[in-house]
Amino acid sequence: MARRRGLSARAKLTLSYAGFLVVAGILLLGVMWFFLIRDTSAFSIPTFDEYLLVFNPGNFGPRIFSPTAIVMLAFLLVVGLVGGWILAGRMLAPLTRITGAARKAASGSLAHRIELEGSNDEFRELADAFDTMLAKLEAQVGEQQRFAANASHELRTPLAVMQTILDVAVQDPSLDGREGRLRVVNARAIALTEALLLLSRIDRRSFAHEDVDLSLLAEQAAETLLPLSEKHGVAVETSGSVAIASGSPALLLQLVTNLLHNAIVHNLPEGGSVRISTTVGSESVGLSVENTGERLSQELVSTLTEPFQRGTERVRNDQAGVGLGLAIVNSIVLAHDGTLGLTPRRDGGLLVTVRLPSAGRGH
Repeated sequence: MARRRGLSARAKLTLSYAGFLVVAGILLLGVMWFFLIRDTSAFSIPTFDEYLLVFNPGNFGPRIFSPTAIVMLAFLLVVGLVGGWILAGRMLAPLTRITGAARKAASGSLAHRIELEGSNDEFRELADAFDTMLAKLEAQVGEQQRFAANASHELRTPLAVMQTILDVAVQDPSLDGREGRLRVVNARAIALTEALLLLSRIDRRSFAHEDVDLSLLAEQAAETLLPLSEKHGVAVETSGSVAIASGSPALLLQLVTNLLHNAIVHNLPEGGSVRISTTVGSESVGLSVENTGERLSQELVSTLTEPFQRGTERVRNDQAGVGLGLAIVNSIVLAHDGTLGLTPRRDGGLLVTVRLPSAGRGH
């Protein structure tokens, strides 16, 4: 929710300290002024006329007192502002560390801990509670990633054995075409295993950042998927200038390949088109993939990055994939601190836009 920007907590505390000192100074000076215009009797109460002497230029005491009082109030105001700013900064320093840790956690880094020093006060309790929450989240996420990785590794071997058996069984004429359906099912199981393993690796962000030209990746993906696009009768067009991003070349190539594959298989029955273009901004680079196809609702498009979601049911079973293409794309984009946008086209099809930090702003 958007909020208008107001004073920081440090500024509010500073103004509070300064205001308190000024008010206390005014009260103190008022008391001194009160005794300055009193009679010699310690128990006499000044009259209204005696108070008026304060404004009499001929009265020596008030003439000396008034400028001194103004200087004292100005001094108290300066001391209150400077001292309050310093004290507020020291008091709020733990809160700044907690905020920094929260931002790191929001970006996906759960290994960071605050470990706030000092006595056991409210800030220390908040920091300890935050560290405990991060430890539990890191343990849960790590357990999920290990499960996905272990499951993928465990499935790889039997699926590879099944694929070998099917390759041998193709030579047996008695199967009467049934081996073809088995090969499709086995291929999809292998693809699912590889996708789950890739997702577990992406979430760990265990990759080095390099300068990567998205326009070259687009051309490479188009060349790799040329047989698929020709089979579906889909024309693929690449355009745009050199767009250097900071990230993993392998993961970004996987991103572009997944987007292009989806754009080809989720297209018109024949005669469709796909356009890939790259753009360069002041602090980021962009990649867009636009394809023709069936009309999609905004509600459906908003769910396409969820695992095992597919845009249409028209795709043939041998090309349907495993429903993790855009989920992997979304994970790669988030791991590179980028943004992913999905927009349904008015005439049918989908427009996918990816914004990534440029090489100059990379890690």
